[in-house]
Amino acid sequence: MPATHTIRRTRRGLAAVVAAGAAFAALATAAPAGASTGGTTVGGSPVTCTSKSPGLANRLSRDIAGALHGREGVSALAVYDRSTGTSCTLRAGTAFDSASVIKVTVLGSLLRQAADEHRELTAREVKLTTAMITKSDNDATNALWHQVGLTGIRHFLALAGMRDTVPAVNGHWGRTQVTAGDQLKLLRLLTSDNTVLDRSARAYALGLMNRVEADQRWGTPAGAPAAATVHVKNGWLPDASDGWRVHSVGVFTGGGRDYGMAVLSRGSRTMAEGIATVEAASRVVNRDLKPSATG
Repeated sequence: MPATHTIRRTRRGLAAVVAAGAAFAALATAAPAGASTGGTTVGGSPVTCTSKSPGLANRLSRDIAGALHGREGVSALAVYDRSTGTSCTLRAGTAFDSASVIKVTVLGSLLRQAADEHRELTAREVKLTTAMITKSDNDATNALWHQVGLTGIRHFLALAGMRDTVPAVNGHWGRTQVTAGDQLKLLRLLTSDNTVLDRSARAYALGLMNRVEADQRWGTPAGAPAAATVHVKNGWLPDASDGWRVHSVGVFTGGGRDYGMAVLSRGSRTMAEGIATVEAASRVVNRDLKPSATG
């Protein structure tokens, strides 16, 4: 049966929506007023955090650097926490092959396209999106990638302010170039009121990310608070010349939590080593953002 959510009619003109998307992107990257800053380096790159919570910026930057110190390959990270006015970045503008984390962007593009067409998702689209997100089904992704098309994908990216994301051509969606910074913009978009995706569309996307199959719930959920509702999507892709790409994006809500993170990596010799790298960083972020750790 089709999903019961409705993609409501967009009443504002495209020019207004694009302007709002640009404003949203600027807001997403702005440091909170009155925030303290902490920073250190890992692999020669700065880990920079800001926070309104005393001591948290220094703690997070130090712990993230410690978690990633000495690990093979290259990692990138971006974090937001609305509860404490916190943000962290490490190589947030560095491009990576997307692997399957691009599937959340495909979903967002489809939901936006349906809204522009003033319609609900069809039963076929519900089936395909469910398989794409909860099972990371590649055939479903192929079908939706071609249905939405590069024009539809680029339209969504423009509205979302994801200017550093470059869709792959020739249908090779897993080679789309993404950054941790843009992935965090997408997570913020899914968890706040905006003109790009309405409430029902956001709830639909988060609902699918909450239902990811058990064997794919690794990565950013590592060490997540038991009271939090977890929404996650992972990606993994081997490369003969440059090791594994292993990524995870996650949103944590409920129980007083309202934060998200994107952790990207490449150059691990095995998928397991890539997962260990992603989870090492995710675990310290989840730990440090617990209310008891920030008081």
